[in-house]
Amino acid sequence: MAADEIRERDIGEAFSSTRLPQQASLSRSDAQLRGRVVTVLPPREGFSPQAVGAIGLLVHRLGAPDDVVVGQPTRALTFSGRRFVPAASPLWPPFGRVERYMAGVVRTVRRLRPDVIEVHNRANLAWRLADAVPSARVVLFVHNDPQGMRMARRPADRAALLRRVEVVCVSRFLYERFMEGLEPRGRVPLVLPNTVDLSEVPAPRPAQARERTILFVGRVVANKGTDAFVQACAEALPRLPGWRGVIIGADRFCVDGPKTAFERGLAPRARAAGVELLGYLPNREVLAAMSRAAIVAVPSRWAEPFGLTALEAMASGAALVCGARGGLPEVAGEAAVYADPDEMGALSAAFVKLAGDVELRARLGEAGMARARMFDAADARKRLGELRARLLSH
Repeated sequence: MAADEIRERDIGEAFSSTRLPQQASLSRSDAQLRGRVVTVLPPREGFSPQAVGAIGLLVHRLGAPDDVVVGQPTRALTFSGRRFVPAASPLWPPFGRVERYMAGVVRTVRRLRPDVIEVHNRANLAWRLADAVPSARVVLFVHNDPQGMRMARRPADRAALLRRVEVVCVSRFLYERFMEGLEPRGRVPLVLPNTVDLSEVPAPRPAQARERTILFVGRVVANKGTDAFVQACAEALPRLPGWRGVIIGADRFCVDGPKTAFERGLAPRARAAGVELLGYLPNREVLAAMSRAAIVAVPSRWAEPFGLTALEAMASGAALVCGARGGLPEVAGEAAVYADPDEMGALSAAFVKLAGDVELRARLGEAGMARARMFDAADARKRLGELRARLLSH
């Protein structure tokens, strides 16, 4: 047995122990908070308009008013219209912060006694909750490559998950990664694509009235291609008078988070290239910036599990430039210009081409808005409701 599997087993046994210390009491009585559906966020994921990542946004967009959301304790004001319960993490050795968070989740969810537990992006936590709350139906929502998740890396692990819990993948790409090495018979994952709430998107401007801005939105990390964006702007902007580059994002999904070495190294290069760094902004402000920008770039190096930023850019009517890895082609289809961030000159050439062709930008914007309607939150809520109803009926 591998060392990490032994560690998972030992931690799982500790989580199930009745010797866990008492948590702080919930802010409301258990009876008030008890709901039929409890949604569990992964560690580090926020649930506030001022501090939230893609998973928290999707939980907010798709959840019902009676849902209870369990996540990391936060001082920020959480989303209105959702009942949020912090998972108080016990301070006991020898486990680390993430393991303590998971222990807090197990204790909190047990007290809520739900009928359905929706766990986002943590296969090992889905397993533990299935064991800890045997009366509930557990759903694992897969947002990242399952082959990189603990207790889902091997085909045998994923086959066992399918027997134990319901699995939902947020893209066809992730479905194929989950099913790699498995026979598609019996229970298979449901594909429920990520979504955008079109009612929250500002009215897009026509291509002719948009700001001459090339915009990057996302985590400022290497696998998102932020450095490739800066380099492409350094090459393209001298050829594009009146245009500017802008980066919205940081390493952490919060305002004033600590700067990483990558961010500190990128900042002077960005300034030299004429790229403005705005840091992390709330999603409402991100959508507003996308609705004004002429071009939005998603130059990811890694295989994007879905590509929510690309979807939001299309919904906002911007001309989209993106990589062709992972789930991005599944999301963007023919409504984007594709450019490999590591192919010399490809990204800057795409910027120059789009900046000089307003009609092409208009066509891409129209095609993107039409494609975004395929991912509207209203349809996704209906499908999620159907899944919940099926689970609650058994």
